[in-house]
Amino acid sequence: MAENESLDYEPDVLRVLQSKDERKAYYDKLAGVYDLLAERSEQPMRNLGLALLAAKPGERVLEIGPGTGHCLVQLANAVGPEGRVFGIDLSEKMVTAAQELIEREGLADRVSLTCGDAESLPYDDDSLDAIFMSFTLELFDTPEIPRVLASCRRVLSSGGRLVSVSVSREGSPGVMLRAFEWTHRHFPNLMDCRPIYVRRALEAAGFQISESRTESMWVPVEIVLAINP
Repeated sequence: MAENESLDYEPDVLRVLQSKDERKAYYDKLAGVYDLLAERSEQPMRNLGLALLAAKPGERVLEIGPGTGHCLVQLANAVGPEGRVFGIDLSEKMVTAAQELIEREGLADRVSLTCGDAESLPYDDDSLDAIFMSFTLELFDTPEIPRVLASCRRVLSSGGRLVSVSVSREGSPGVMLRAFEWTHRHFPNLMDCRPIYVRRALEAAGFQISESRTESMWVPVEIVLAINP
């Protein structure tokens, strides 16, 4: 796919300009300070997404891109001792930080972490009840997104739920969104993600949309609940 080419459901979406190795190295460097930089601003949006996912006792739930692990803790508490939570992240340092938090919280018996790529999820077909992603889907390049979502559909059971919380390009781009995209275009090593059309991507991947809302952080954020038919 050419540099400026996009998928039909993602018109005007910028491409990711860093390789996976560069993205991995970026988050390895960021792991120690990530909470100071992003947790306060992102946490309210993540909490809305977790509420929409509504993980239940006994469920098997995956978080893609758990970062330092705060949502893993909430998911593990929600599924209880009979449930199981999985996390997969490209960054080894993020996995280490998340594992340390899980152990401090006394939840290591119900959480399993893996360093890996969401394009090839290392879980059995139809083995999960729900998947959660927050500020993660927009980190994947445009042609990678359908492969990630196909992998999600494979591991989700029929009727399984997926919630994505992502920076959105829906609506008319305002000043902050344009500044976001300008920074990504000119300084991809500082702004490694870009706004995407979340609901459109999920629909194109074959998910059924159950609920979708757009909130405002300092840029628009789509929070979408999708069902694996």
